[in-house]
Amino acid sequence: MSYDFGTFKPGHESVAQKFLATPSFAVVGASKDQTKVGNRILRWYQTREFNVTPVHPKEPELEGIKTITDISELPSPNATALSIITPPKVSAPHCPPPTRAPQKFPTQVTLAVVEKAKELDVPFLWIQPGAEDEAVLDYIKTHNLTDRVIYGGACLLVLGDGVRSNL
Repeated sequence: MSYDFGTFKPGHESVAQKFLATPSFAVVGASKDQTKVGNRILRWYQTREFNVTPVHPKEPELEGIKTITDISELPSPNATALSIITPPKVSAPHCPPPTRAPQKFPTQVTLAVVEKAKELDVPFLWIQPGAEDEAVLDYIKTHNLTDRVIYGGACLLVLGDGVRSNL
């Protein structure tokens, strides 16, 4: 997929305005590495004094903010917008029969987050460039989430302040 980080798909700018008007935010895929996009997005929210929660499976704290390990731990998921910076697929260990060596199989990380967000009635999602694949896009379209999800290249770091200035 090729991306235009500075352009919204048709209809996504109005979703972005609603997204940034949400009372709370969570960054799924936040990182302790300040060079990674997950950390840069967390700091984007933090420097603009947004109420933000980092989601990380192992780190107890990022950038001085207590983390949660899963979006199901959000205190008010229906009042929290998600920034998603996860790989669409990663390899995960598979439990093989005892006679075989461990194998790897792809886990659809972003898809699992989007499915859980729908289940929790999260109002808006901003999937950062590279975090989606065809399975994620199919799920968004099949479950009529296109009016709640920004995807396909628009980057919060590039477009967020412009959207904020129009709120």
